[in-house]
Amino acid sequence: MWKNRNVWIILTGEFIAGLGLWLGIIGNLEFMQEKIPSDFLKSLLMAAGLLAGIAVGPYAGRITDQISKKTVMLWSGVLRTISVIFMLIAIATGSVWWMLVFFVSIQISAAFYFPALQATIPLIVKDKDLLQLNGVHMNVSTLSRIVGTALGGILLVLLPLSMLYIGSLAAYLGLLILTWFLDFEENNVPSSTKKKTNEKTSFKDVLPVIKGLPIVFMTLLMTLVPLLFLGGFNLLVINISELQDSTAIKGWIYAAEGVSFMIGALFIKKISDKLSSNTILFSSSILVGLSQLLLYFADVTLITIGAFLVFGFSVGCFYPTASTIFQTKVPKDFHGRFFSFRNMLDRIGFQIVLLLTGFFLDFIGLQQMCVLYGGLTILITIIFYLKNNQLQPVKQGN
Repeated sequence: MWKNRNVWIILTGEFIAGLGLWLGIIGNLEFMQEKIPSDFLKSLLMAAGLLAGIAVGPYAGRITDQISKKTVMLWSGVLRTISVIFMLIAIATGSVWWMLVFFVSIQISAAFYFPALQATIPLIVKDKDLLQLNGVHMNVSTLSRIVGTALGGILLVLLPLSMLYIGSLAAYLGLLILTWFLDFEENNVPSSTKKKTNEKTSFKDVLPVIKGLPIVFMTLLMTLVPLLFLGGFNLLVINISELQDSTAIKGWIYAAEGVSFMIGALFIKKISDKLSSNTILFSSSILVGLSQLLLYFADVTLITIGAFLVFGFSVGCFYPTASTIFQTKVPKDFHGRFFSFRNMLDRIGFQIVLLLTGFFLDFIGLQQMCVLYGGLTILITIIFYLKNNQLQPVKQGN
């Protein structure tokens, strides 16, 4: 696997793009803190971008299955690069509306890019290497987040806000150039029959496939559980920073969660040899709930960092396992539509949780909200676990 040039291009591109993404996110948080006082209004602004991504999701899935995945990634990369220019205009004019245009355009880009990327990974390595590559890929993403947030915090002190987005623009251009050098054999329909096949291809075709694969269906539902934490992650960080009256805690939180995520993703291959995929998913989900409950003590720095360490490790085990299940169990002909569908579900979940988080932060406060979310996460996980156990005897009987 490590002799494969495409693997190195994907991983290097992920690191460079991650730097750009997190420089932008640090800039977004700073801009919103200056311009928008209400957490709920912040969540509305971010949710508008997610809604745009959901709207184009079905089209993105069909396109990814019909044309070259490399082409989809290239054009989405162009749009991502252009979107940064809108944010530079927002800073220059002090306009929240231009930030809205930025959120919408970058989320549309992501709606095309990430399904194409997820559909590409199984085409460049063998199935036996997928879990390892998924873990390494997520570790690279996390490392870029740690470096990006640290670098963003330093640049924010030393340079104007616009320079963060200049750095983000340079990173996205770097990703675009690297994507151009990808070279792999795609499993698209031959060109002679492509037009005829495309006319019959529907985004809805993926739904029967999901229903016919119980492990995929249950895993898809399980991936929604961590969203109760992830959906409002940045708002949580802002509020913890305000609660502790510390700007430094933001960096500590991102670093703790990121390092812990990397540890989880690093050891997932060894863990998977001893535990079933279902056991890993359900156990990780319970840990997510416990980490949320710990944030009842969000005014205590050490407990706060501990909560994010637990959360990072749990999702570091959870997501590589879930991704590998999807990539190996779903037929490759449906990968574009499936990963687009999953992306839409994630965005809908993010949007709902984002709005709820903004609402609850304004009306019941951070600590009470974390207890509520933690209790819900554990309850939902237990319900899914019991439901899965009920289905097992039926499957064995069949």
